Amino acid sequence: MIPILYEDNHLLAVEKPANMPVQGDSSGDDDLLTLLKGYIKDKYNKPGDVYLGLVHRLDRPVGGAMVFARTSKAAARLYGQFSSHGAIKTYLAVAEGNAPGGELEGFILKDEATGSSALVPENTCGAKSARLTYAPIAYRKGRTLVRVSLHTGRHHQIRVQLAGAGYPLWGDQRYNRDARPGQQIALWACSLEIEHPTLHTRLRFTSTPSGGVWKDFSDILPAAVQGIGIAYIDHNIIAAVKPQGLQTAAADGQGDSLEARLAAAYGEAYPAHRLDVNTEGLVLFARNRKALYGLTEALEQRTIRKFYRCTVKGCPEKKEGTLTAYCVKDSDNSYMRVYDRPVQGSRDMVTRYRVISRRGDRSVLEVELVTGRTHQIRAHLAHIGCPILGDDKYGDREFNKANKKYAQALRAVRVELHFPEESALGYLEGKVIESLN
Repeated sequence: MIPILYEDNHLLAVEKPANMPVQGDSSGDDDLLTLLKGYIKDKYNKPGDVYLGLVHRLDRPVGGAMVFARTSKAAARLYGQFSSHGAIKTYLAVAEGNAPGGELEGFILKDEATGSSALVPENTCGAKSARLTYAPIAYRKGRTLVRVSLHTGRHHQIRVQLAGAGYPLWGDQRYNRDARPGQQIALWACSLEIEHPTLHTRLRFTSTPSGGVWKDFSDILPAAVQGIGIAYIDHNIIAAVKPQGLQTAAADGQGDSLEARLAAAYGEAYPAHRLDVNTEGLVLFARNRKALYGLTEALEQRTIRKFYRCTVKGCPEKKEGTLTAYCVKDSDNSYMRVYDRPVQGSRDMVTRYRVISRRGDRSVLEVELVTGRTHQIRAHLAHIGCPILGDDKYGDREFNKANKKYAQALRAVRVELHFPEESALGYLEGKVIESLN
């Protein structure tokens, strides 16, 4: 039985099994399209031929989330989304070696005779441009769990481009010369996001791989499928990597949240602190109330050190230092007003920084929060004349426009944990947790 992820009068989303062709081929093996037509015919007692529109594909050895159209109108609208990249497809893969992540661009040519593809020079007749981005989630046993986003849809694109970069996929019989017979390629379509063809609401379907080499990453796969990186996890805490644009806690507002995704993956998950919606990086979560108390107490006593990395306009006068100021929160406008001296209702604001590099009109800083005020890093650095690149609220809009940067270049990259020996979290004393990407 094919696992059904979603079904209504217009759509059928399923989990494609690995090694099953999407459509009938010369092998004569069972194919997904035929099986699903049979499923609909039997379930709804449909006479004659059943319509089911194939609007995208997965390679035969690859499993994961797929969507089919149950009406011709739905098929036309879904096909338009896949053609225009309105549909968002995300993959998980296990690559050989310590893959660093980044963007891969090149040109791919398919050999129709062999069914394989290859990277070729740009001017090669028949070659098509190919682009993807990938990010490391975890390194284990000399391999990397990566998340891949396609910007083009070429034949065997992920397999060819990662192999070309020196990080072939585990078990890939075509493009990994070290793959052994019988190994199952570690490539999975973990997430598919579309707009419903008639309701015009966003739908997201997910699928989690299992078995084989995936077992080496079984503790973090549930979060990875939800689009979340896990820098550390145990029975008490989760150090999750929040994507930009996602709110931290469900209580922060309506819509999706990091808390909700972690709860879907692991059950209980309580945020111990927050990141701004447009700030990405590490956030600490507790998996039970006792751990939440320990994390909250340590944060209040400032024994947990939090470090960020950001790109700013200009450069502070000194290579490193401690900045002290006073702030007043303007709740109506969600804005922090910063002063050099105490004013009525102000609170102290202390920020440490270190210049990592400087190039032209910008510099990269490592910043440590000593206090934890709303928008602290953004407001404090802007106050000294070094606004964060891409920050629309406190930044320099002309500077952002000139650099074509419209998302703030600020990321929580590291935490250092300190707890009393007698604490329930005492076993984490001195532990340093870093974000991979």
